[in-house]
Amino acid sequence: ILRQESCGRFCPQFQNHVNQNKSILNRSYFLPQIVSAGFKVLLSKKTGRAHKPLSPKQNVRKNLDFEPLSTTALILEDRPANLPAKPAEEAQKHRQQYEEMVVQAKKRELKEAQKRKKQLEERCKLEESIGNAVLTWNNEILPNWETMCCSRKVRELWWQGIPPSVRGKVWSLAIGNELNITHELYDICLARAKEKWRSLSTGVAEVEGEDAGFSAADREASLELIKLDISRTFPNLCIFQQGGPYHDTLHSILGAYTCYRPDVGYVQGMSFIAAVLILNLDTADAFIAFSNLLNKPCQMAFFRVDHGLMLTYFAAFEVFFEENLPKLFAHFKKNNLTPDIYLIDWIFTLYSKSLPLDLACRVWDVFCRDGEEFLFRTALGILKLFEDILTKMDFIHIAQFLTKLPEDLPSEELFTSIAAIQMQSRNKKWAQVKRMLIFDKG
Repeated sequence: ILRQESCGRFCPQFQNHVNQNKSILNRSYFLPQIVSAGFKVLLSKKTGRAHKPLSPKQNVRKNLDFEPLSTTALILEDRPANLPAKPAEEAQKHRQQYEEMVVQAKKRELKEAQKRKKQLEERCKLEESIGNAVLTWNNEILPNWETMCCSRKVRELWWQGIPPSVRGKVWSLAIGNELNITHELYDICLARAKEKWRSLSTGVAEVEGEDAGFSAADREASLELIKLDISRTFPNLCIFQQGGPYHDTLHSILGAYTCYRPDVGYVQGMSFIAAVLILNLDTADAFIAFSNLLNKPCQMAFFRVDHGLMLTYFAAFEVFFEENLPKLFAHFKKNNLTPDIYLIDWIFTLYSKSLPLDLACRVWDVFCRDGEEFLFRTALGILKLFEDILTKMDFIHIAQFLTKLPEDLPSEELFTSIAAIQMQSRNKKWAQVKRMLIFDKG
C-alpha cells in the first residue's frame, strides 16, 4: 500500500482500488508505514477526521537515565477522512490494543535500558580496578619483585588477572631465564635459521655440529610444519598469517628455536605459545621466555614426546580427577575416555588454542605463579564447570565437546570452578603424588 504522506493523499492507483472495493474496506485493518524518522505502527481508528499533530505537552518525555526509544514511534493515527469509518466498538478495541502495546514496549525498553546501565557500570568498575591494579604492579610490586612476588597480596592480585600493560613484564620475571639466553644469542640463532632457510631453498645442505644427527629431510619437514602451523595460529585475528604484522616475528622466533634446540625442533602447538608471548613481549624477550618456558619439565616431557613421563602426568591427573569429581570420573572410565584424548591439546598449547584468548591469558597468569600444577587444575576446573553436561554424553560427544570448548566460556565461572578444585589427595600435593608415581615406575 503506497501513501503519499507529504500531501496526505493515497496514490491514484490505490484510490481507484478503494473505489472498486469499498465493501472490503468496511473491515478493520492496520496500515503499517515506515518513515525516515523511525518505525511507526499506524493503528487506525474510526473518526473520519484528519490526524492532528501532537501538542508540545504530549511530546514531552519523562526524564530517565536511559529513555525508551521505540515507544515514541508507536503512534495511534486516525483513519483518513476519505475511508469508511469503523464501528465505535472496534475503534475502542484497537485503542486498548495500542495502549497495551505501548505499555509492554515501555516495560521491555526500560528493562533493556537498566541492563545497559548495569553493564556500563560494571565496565566502568572493571576499568577502574584495572587502573588501580596497574598502579599497584608498577609502583609497588615490580620495583620490589624479589621480596613481594610471593606475598599474599600479590598472589591475590595474580589470581584476579594481571593487567595487559604489565602482563609481559610479570610473565618474564615469573618464567625466569635459567638458560641465560641473551638478545645477542637470539640474533645468532635467527641468523643461522635464515641461513638454513636459504640453503634449503637452494637445495644446498650444510650440516654442522649439533645438526649432524638430524637429516636434511627432518630439518626441511620442520620448516614446512612451521609455515603450515603459522597459517593456523589464531586465524580469527589475521595478524600471524602471511602478510600480517606478526607473521615474520612468529616465523623468526620458531625458526630461531629450532636452531637453539635442534634436539627438540619444532613441534605442533608451539606456534600458539610463541604467538601469545609475542602479543605481550618484544621479539627477543618473547624468544627468551619461550625457550625457558619450553624447558620446564612438563613442557619438555610433552614436546619431546616422552611417553613414560607423559603417562605419569596423566596418572597424577587422574588421582585428583577421582578425588574432586568422582561421579564424572566414573562416567569417563565407563566410556573408556582417557586423559590423553583431551589433555594433550590443552597442555601443548597451554590452553591458548582451546580457550578465548583473554581467558587463556588469565590462565597463563596463574600458571606463571603456580607452575605446571595449575595446568591440570584448570583442566579439572573445565570438567567441573561442564560436569552436568558431560555426564549425559557418550564417548564421541564428550571427545568432541572437550576438543572444541564453547567460544563464550565465561571467565569468572571458570575460575570459580578452578578455585573449587582441591589439589590435595590423601594429604599429598601434586608434586608429591607425581614423585610417588615416578618412584613406583622406577
